[in-house]
Amino acid sequence: MRNMIFAGLFALSLGGMPMLAGCDRELSHQEKTTTDSTGSQTHSEQTKVQHPDGSVTTEKQTSQGNTNNNP
Repeated sequence: MRNMIFAGLFALSLGGMPMLAGCDRELSHQEKTTTDSTGSQTHSEQTKVQHPDGSVTTEKQTSQGNTNNNP
């Protein structure tokens, strides 16, 4: 009997976990890749995220690389 009570309490505690921890909501996501005349590529990403407390953050990432593999 005691094991059933503990198992029930454990199951209820796991069931309530998603309600306690909110998830971020992605509002927008943009990716852009450009190549210049020398063959260099620039890749940029911008993501807007809304957090459970209502705040909104913007994350920006930019990377540059040279795809010209000729010696």
